[in-house]
Amino acid sequence: MKNIDKLALLLLIIGGINWGLWGVFEFNLVDYVFGRMWIDRVLYFFIGVSGLYVGVAFKSVAGRWHSKGR
Repeated sequence: MKNIDKLALLLLIIGGINWGLWGVFEFNLVDYVFGRMWIDRVLYFFIGVSGLYVGVAFKSVAGRWHSKGR
């Protein structure tokens, strides 16, 4: 499960950087990297799912990372 947690965190970081760049410079990093292809919609979908996952399962995710049996 820690791998899913890492992937979700990575996607949230990408999404946060993209929103920050959009807010400051009106620059969409995902569109710049992938163009207006179907892959950008898939990436946005997975970023949204990652946000829901971390938001709903926050306590269990935090518990896994702070357990003694790392």
